[in-house]
Amino acid sequence: MWLLLGGDVVGTNALQMAVGMGANVTVLDKSLHRLRELDAQFGSQVSTIYATQETIEQYALDADLIVGAVLVPGAEAPKLITRDMLPKMRKGTVMVDVAIDQGGCFETSRPTTHSDPIYSVDGVVHYCVANMPGAAPYTSTIALNNATLPFALQLANQGAKQALENDPNLLNGLNIHKGQITYPQVAKALNKSFTDPKDILANW
Repeated sequence: MWLLLGGDVVGTNALQMAVGMGANVTVLDKSLHRLRELDAQFGSQVSTIYATQETIEQYALDADLIVGAVLVPGAEAPKLITRDMLPKMRKGTVMVDVAIDQGGCFETSRPTTHSDPIYSVDGVVHYCVANMPGAAPYTSTIALNNATLPFALQLANQGAKQALENDPNLLNGLNIHKGQITYPQVAKALNKSFTDPKDILANW
């Protein structure tokens, strides 16, 4: 059984691959709206369960593969699989921590590399490669360029201040300006003060 923790972009892509391989898949998420969307999209091919610490442990103990796809934008990922759970899990269970770039969502996660990607704790195999898209560098670079080029063109053609004023999505992506942290989760993670990006624009 495949267990996907998180049903957003990463979880959905993992889900599509798992379903294509004919795997028995369970998705846990805290958003009932997202779970309903996955039900409508995949129907009886997947099981969708509301995520609590109890349901996470219940399904993790029977899983062959666990994909941790829980990300909090700009903040450290929550630890969903604890160290105490590992001895109860099946030997040889594989855990893939896609949230490793933000601290990982398994308590026993630590960053690994493409050249040395896995390690075991209590017989549970961990795959915690930072920058996983680097395994397909050409394809991932093209995808990243396609996603970011429109924003780069806005900045180049309009100038930074005008582009930020014209596009609230671009403004929401501003993290730091002249030493001031303008993203609340980053400020909280670093225990620093937060400056509203709208105030940055007003005092540009």
